[in-house]
Amino acid sequence: MKFVLYRDIAGEFRWRLVASNGRILADSGEGYKNKTDCAAMIESIKQNAVDAAFVDET
Repeated sequence: MKFVLYRDIAGEFRWRLVASNGRILADSGEGYKNKTDCAAMIESIKQNAVDAAFVDET
């Protein structure tokens, strides 16, 4: 599994979380004006997702 940082067609930076089989598991949902902010969000997710709770709202 890996995070991929890329530029969209508008020139903004985005990220994707990609499985080893190439399937996209998650994406940023928004573009970032600068690469540093996008990379910082990736690092934040990597650090904080370990503590994320699972909530079933069905």
